[in-house]
Amino acid sequence: MSRWSFSVPLDVDAPVALYDQIARAIADDVRRGRLRAGDALPGTRSLAETLGVHRNTVLAAYDTLRAEGWIDARPGSVTRVAEAMPAPPQGRRGRRAAGAGFDVAVARGDPDEAHDLRGLVRISDGTPDLREVPALALSRAHRAALRAGGDETLGYGHPAGHPGLRAAVAEMLSAARGLAVDADDVAITAGSQGGIDLLARALIRPGDRVAVERLGYRPAWDALRAAGAELVPVDVDAQGMRVDDLVAEPSLRAVYLTPQHQFPTTATLSAARRVRLLELARTRRVAVIEDDYDHEFHYDARPVLPLASADRAGVVCYVGTLSKVVAPGLRAGWVAAPGAALREIVRLRTISGRHNDGPMQAALASLMEEGEVQRRVRRLKRLLHGRRDAALETVAKVFGGVLSARVPAGGMTLWAEAPPDLDLGAWKRDARAAGTHLRVGSDFDLEGRATPALRLGFGRFTEREFARALRSLARTMPRAYHRAR
Repeated sequence: MSRWSFSVPLDVDAPVALYDQIARAIADDVRRGRLRAGDALPGTRSLAETLGVHRNTVLAAYDTLRAEGWIDARPGSVTRVAEAMPAPPQGRRGRRAAGAGFDVAVARGDPDEAHDLRGLVRISDGTPDLREVPALALSRAHRAALRAGGDETLGYGHPAGHPGLRAAVAEMLSAARGLAVDADDVAITAGSQGGIDLLARALIRPGDRVAVERLGYRPAWDALRAAGAELVPVDVDAQGMRVDDLVAEPSLRAVYLTPQHQFPTTATLSAARRVRLLELARTRRVAVIEDDYDHEFHYDARPVLPLASADRAGVVCYVGTLSKVVAPGLRAGWVAAPGAALREIVRLRTISGRHNDGPMQAALASLMEEGEVQRRVRRLKRLLHGRRDAALETVAKVFGGVLSARVPAGGMTLWAEAPPDLDLGAWKRDARAAGTHLRVGSDFDLEGRATPALRLGFGRFTEREFARALRSLARTMPRAYHRAR
């Protein structure tokens, strides 16, 4: 494998011989973790060429290091850092110190999101089955975009995103979601979270009050807080956010909510509350940030159109994503917003990193124009509808009498209510110890209050896999339930 040139600092004017400078620099690299036991060092000719010194100088440096036990060098073999070298104290390659040498403003975040979840069964995730990703079609479209080239694809491009993808998203929003938009009303973002972050920075100033669902999406709260917002919790029930509770809240700057499939309870905001919210936002000049993270997956009836489709006053900023439709790792989302807000988002986009992934955005645009994304949505909708129904049956079979899951109109998760005396915190800990990552009501509460419910995600599992995961989860429940009772 081709390697990068290996550099060490040299001072030709220093009284220390160059070979000794090289030896001391490599030894220091081992101490601080830049080099670790068993790492290969460059050959003497290669390093001499890189450093601009005679090969004999490097040979002398290696001889010194070998004599001191830092390296193992045998004729005709690769020179390596000695296997006997201990790991650096920090335990991480290249880390200069155990902590920062300056103060860092640390925002409050969701502790679950900071955990390493590798190796755990993620039973609470609302993510799609990555085995269903149209990798071949995506790969072909990506290669075609790279071959086609052009400034918009291989250059920096426009900070609002690839024009083809903006046009394709605008067409989708107009045809399928009832929005009166065109490409100039849309900005492509790094997933829906990237859109929420940009909107927060565009709309919020320190001290602004922003209403959010009391049970809700913590990464969005973190983005709002990072912009300086004071979050105002609003209760949620079977009809979504309790909009009438906003009337008594003074000086609101914005409202953030998930009205289609409320996160995490899956409730849909009722028609009456939608009308009330839009009227309140119009009369008070309050911005509404509508997060429609999985609109496509609505199973039981005709999908409810977004709030943005009924917005006549220019108060709704509409956020969405292709993560659930194609793949989360592509980080392709969008914001459709009134002109002034969109212009500010684009300006902020130039500050935080103007360049979009042009080839991938061009590929996604091509897949949408050819109908591949639309066909995938139809396939996934049928697949997930079946998985939802099977998941409901499995929950009833495995946890009957303990958990009661409401039937979600859409999405990839179930919200299962639990008995008030079931110690969900203990269950969560026991489940993790047994290899399952579980998220419970308090994880979604703005103030961390105990809520007798938990989230179960079925989208990423086959029906058999989901049943197996639930049975495994159930084996950890009796101990926690017994302690609670």
